[in-house]
Amino acid sequence: MNSVIAPYGGSLVDLMVPAEQQAQLLASVTTSIECSDRNACDVELLVVGGFSPERGFMHQENYNSVVATHRTSSGYLFGLPLVFDTSRDDLQLGDRVLLTYKGQNLAVLTVQDQWLPDKTIEAKGCYGTTSLEHPAVRMIAMERKHRYLGGSLQGLELPKRVFPCKTPAQVRQSLPSGEDVVAFQCRNPIHRAHYELFTRALHASNVSAAAVVLVHPTCGPTQEDDIPGTVRFQTYEKLAAEVDNPRIRWAYLPYAMHMAGPREALQHMIIRRNYGCTHFIIGRDMAGCKSCISGEDFYSPYEAQDFATACAPELSMQTVPSLNLVYTQEEGYVTAEHAEARGLHVQKLSGTQFRQMLRSGEEIPEWFAFRSVVEVLRTP
Repeated sequence: MNSVIAPYGGSLVDLMVPAEQQAQLLASVTTSIECSDRNACDVELLVVGGFSPERGFMHQENYNSVVATHRTSSGYLFGLPLVFDTSRDDLQLGDRVLLTYKGQNLAVLTVQDQWLPDKTIEAKGCYGTTSLEHPAVRMIAMERKHRYLGGSLQGLELPKRVFPCKTPAQVRQSLPSGEDVVAFQCRNPIHRAHYELFTRALHASNVSAAAVVLVHPTCGPTQEDDIPGTVRFQTYEKLAAEVDNPRIRWAYLPYAMHMAGPREALQHMIIRRNYGCTHFIIGRDMAGCKSCISGEDFYSPYEAQDFATACAPELSMQTVPSLNLVYTQEEGYVTAEHAEARGLHVQKLSGTQFRQMLRSGEEIPEWFAFRSVVEVLRTP
């Protein structure tokens, strides 16, 4: 493995069972459960080590600790609990459960703990609210089943996805030895402001001269009104080919968003360290969400950034604050502070306006969006 930052906990977890041992493992199975899309993402990240040092779904003690303190019972930082939910009430401790997903056998879960969670406490601890207007509160209350299972996991196969998700080991092999790796998280198509943001991060004062950026979009379930994953995947592939920048690495992350603000920022940093990243770009209102009634944010603008920055030293990582970039007629993309100080003319285009222009066939200005991305978004 290249000389890159060590995984969290010191070693990269690999729960995949060798092919020659899988038949024997399958013969020990006592029942099966079909995974939800979110379950499948968690299973995959556990098996490949994205959640290192965790080796399975959390027991109740561990779950309670993460909910209350954003730490596991053994003291490791962890943003959100890893739980496997089920409506089954007939399972016993020691049962070996085959976890299936869309016709695949993903893994075997050995049930070592099960309980009925207090989801009100979980919501308040993880998301800071019990309001069903928060998408993750709504998810745990209305989508997740009533019983949680904890136990060790043995991997059989990774989910087949439209997004081909490289494992942490594979990503690490592609990274330069001894250089910083800056992670950029997104869940939407990348526009020019994003590109300017993550390429300029390579020149931050706390980033090494020959650093690279890992553009690492999430490909699991996200907010209901986000652009579908199959479309987003095409925009990323087109853009990667168009820019052909040797200082950019591209990979996809099988992660289901919670929109949990500060807790989610921590979770993303831990995962990216396991993928070999030393730095994490974090912007204003990262992984935030708004009330659909009042329009008020659930988190303050810099709550996630401040929390991630406070946790970063313990993770042996650094944060790179996201620049507040604007496009000006005179100088192109500059910081908002620079534009204001010089009285430059700022061009603005909201997300709502952009979507309207897409639907109506209007010309999208190239300063806002890459032409290749627009073409994909307009394809029926």
